[in-house]
Amino acid sequence: MTRYLTTTLPYVNADAHLGHALEFVQADCYARTLRLNGEDIFFNIGTDEHGAKVYEKAVEAGKDPQAYVDEYAGRFKTFAHALDISYDSFLRTTDLVHVAAAQEFWTRCSAAGDIYRAAYRVKYCIGCELEKTDSELDHGRCPIHPNLDIEIREEENYFFRFSKYQDALLAHYNAYPDFVVPEERMRELAMLVSGGLKDFSISRRREKLPWGIPVPGDDEQVMYVWFDALVSYLSATGWPADETNFRKWWPVMHFAGKDNLRQQSAMFQAMLLSAGLPFSRQVFIHGFITSGGAKMSKSLGNVIDPITLIEKYGTDAVRYVLLRHVSPFEDSDLTEQGFADAYEGNLVNGLGNTVARIMKLAEEHLPAPIVLLPEDTSVEPAVLEKIQAFRFNEAMDLVFEHVAKGDAYMTIEEPYRKIKSEPEEAKRVIEKLVRHLAKLAAHLAAPMPATAEIILNAVATNKKPENLFPRIP
Repeated sequence: MTRYLTTTLPYVNADAHLGHALEFVQADCYARTLRLNGEDIFFNIGTDEHGAKVYEKAVEAGKDPQAYVDEYAGRFKTFAHALDISYDSFLRTTDLVHVAAAQEFWTRCSAAGDIYRAAYRVKYCIGCELEKTDSELDHGRCPIHPNLDIEIREEENYFFRFSKYQDALLAHYNAYPDFVVPEERMRELAMLVSGGLKDFSISRRREKLPWGIPVPGDDEQVMYVWFDALVSYLSATGWPADETNFRKWWPVMHFAGKDNLRQQSAMFQAMLLSAGLPFSRQVFIHGFITSGGAKMSKSLGNVIDPITLIEKYGTDAVRYVLLRHVSPFEDSDLTEQGFADAYEGNLVNGLGNTVARIMKLAEEHLPAPIVLLPEDTSVEPAVLEKIQAFRFNEAMDLVFEHVAKGDAYMTIEEPYRKIKSEPEEAKRVIEKLVRHLAKLAAHLAAPMPATAEIILNAVATNKKPENLFPRIP
C-alpha cells in the first residue's frame, strides 16, 4: 500500500518552535510506523517562503528576500535533522517546480470559471495571513494573534469562488465522517462550512507586495500566500509535470495544527475540486502547546526552545515527551520542569535503567549473544492501531507498560541472586529479559529510533551500552 503524508509548511519569518517540533515528530512517528508495517511511504515537509510576513522580516533584516528565505529554509532543514525526521521531500515554495505548479493550478481554476477580479475591503490578520470575519474576532482582535492590530485592507485583487463549493464539501464530510480527526474538529469544520462560505482573495498587488509568485497573465499581481502554499502538497509529488508520480501517491494525508483547520480541510479541498483533482485522504489536527497555563511568548518568558531541549536531553528524549506527554488532539501544557520530571522518571530511572541492568547481567553471564526469533521483534497490533488512530500518547503508554513489566519480572525472579545458587535458571531468566529488550526496541523503532537502534545493537553484541539517558545535573 502507498501512502503520502505531509506536514504543513512553516513560515520562514521566525525560527522553529515547539509546535513545529510536535507536528514534525507526530508525522514522522506515523510515517516510520507505516514503513515498518510494510507500506510504501512518501513523507513531505518543507518551508512556506512567500507572503507579507516573510517580506517584512526580510526588509527588517536588510536582506534580499531570496537570501533571507534561503537562510531560514536551511535552519528548518537543520531543525528537521536534529529531530531525526525521516522525510522524503523537503519542498520550498520558492522552488521552480513549485512556482510552475502553482501557476498551472491557477490556470486550471481560472479555466473552471472560479477566479474573478473584484475590489474588496476586509479585516485582515497579518499574523495568520488571512482575512477575518467579525465572528472570527474576539473584541476586534484575532484570538490566535491578539497582540497584532487587525488591518483594514482595500484594493482590487483576484478572488476564488469558495462559496460555489459549500454543498460539495458538506457532501464529502457526510460521506467521510473521519475525513478530519479528531471528531471535535470535524464537527467544527462542518459547522463553519454550513454557516456559509465567502469567496476569498487569492492575489495581492505587486507594488505593495513584490515577494510572491506572479499571477499568470497579470504582471501587476502576485499570488496570495495561502493559495500558493497549499499547492505545495501537489508540487512535492512532481505535479503537473510528473503525472505518474502524482497518481502513485495522491491522495495526501495532512498533519496540521488547529489554526490550519479551515485552510487544509475546506479551502484546499475546494481548490482541488476546482482544478479537477481528487480530495485529500485525511486531515489530522493537533492542538497547541502552552507553558505554565499561557501561550508561549518572549514577553512572558515561558518560551521553550526545542533545540535547547535537544542539546540538553537528546533527540529521542524530546520525541518521547512530545509523543507521550502531549495530547494528540487537545491543547497541552508543558513546562521545563515537567519535561525534566518526565525525563528523570521515565527515561533515566525507567527505560535507561532497565536496559542497563539487563544488559549488564547478559554481558557478565551469557556466553554469547542470543539468537532472536521473529516474535522477539514483532510489534503488538494494539500499538500499531493506536498510532494509526493518531493516539500517540496511548501507544507510548502501552510501550512503557512493558518497561514496567520487565522491571517487575526482574524483581520477582532476582536473576542477580540466582546466578550463584541456580545459574542455569538465572541464565534462562536473563535470556528472557534480553528478548524482552529486543521487543521493546521493536516498539520504539518509530517513536524513538536512535534508542531502538542502540538497544538492538546491545542485544546483538551482548554488551551493556553507555547510559541511554544520562542524569542531568
